[in-house]
Amino acid sequence: MGLLAMSLVSRACYFVPLPPLRFQTKSSSRRVLKAALRSSEKMRSGGRAAPESKLMEFPHLTAAHRDLMVDLIQGVENGVGEHLLPSTVPPDVEYYENQSGTSQGTLLIRSALQSSPIDFMIASWLHLKQPQGGAFNITNIAGYLKPSNDIPHFQFELVQCNPTFLIFFLDLLPRTDIVLRPDYLVTYYEETGLEKHRQRLAALLEVSPYFSSSLYFRKVISSTGILVSVKCEESKSERVEEIVREEIGPISKEVMRIWMELCMNGGRQIEEDERSLMEKRDLMIKKKAIEMDLSKTMPLQFGEEVANRVLQVIRSAFKTA
Repeated sequence: MGLLAMSLVSRACYFVPLPPLRFQTKSSSRRVLKAALRSSEKMRSGGRAAPESKLMEFPHLTAAHRDLMVDLIQGVENGVGEHLLPSTVPPDVEYYENQSGTSQGTLLIRSALQSSPIDFMIASWLHLKQPQGGAFNITNIAGYLKPSNDIPHFQFELVQCNPTFLIFFLDLLPRTDIVLRPDYLVTYYEETGLEKHRQRLAALLEVSPYFSSSLYFRKVISSTGILVSVKCEESKSERVEEIVREEIGPISKEVMRIWMELCMNGGRQIEEDERSLMEKRDLMIKKKAIEMDLSKTMPLQFGEEVANRVLQVIRSAFKTA
């Protein structure tokens, strides 16, 4: 579920003509997917035997997009899986669809152990039918931290609008006012070298900055955050696949690795007065994500009953219920 950026980035897709997606079915992609199913079951159940998770099926994605999601979820399991508890998302929220079956979604939420700096992790995909025809696909992985530390939140989102147009959002979301905390900028953004990844993508001819219409959203992301559109000529869908595989994929995996390493180191411990302010800031961002994003788009796509069921689980995880 694109909990911070779904409506902001997907709004652009609504105004682009959408030819049907041409899905690739390379045998290598199928092998990667099958090899990751055990890990997906482990991610869902905390190591216990479990039914195959809908999260890992990715039925509507292109090959490169699907492979990237498999790699990222495997990376979570390898990097911080021991921190995470089994998912408690009910089956009718783990996978849901609208009445006609034209739009589907998945949701996986895993809280962390009390001793972990991580609060919870969330992963999802959405396949959303568009009124004028066609559909677009959103995949999301996010990690939220506890107020006992100041490690940035992790956010990955990739929106496939059509075979030659996608929107990509990747960031470590700051949890404090960087003007007041220049050391925060140094520790989490300069010393980690995040800026070189933003510049790497910006250098590609097919990549352009994506400017959200929400001034609030622009304020939330970091100065090294990646928010771009990738657009190729209609006859060059293979070039989009190449960019996902050769550029977006390696960058996403490296930023995730950096974030998980920060988590393993535990971050800076927060004093009580600063903790209260950070809790308030984190909560405000989560509330805004739901208000600006899901509470408006979910009922339109899935109907009130399904939307309320999914939103209740999300609000509970976000502690905004």
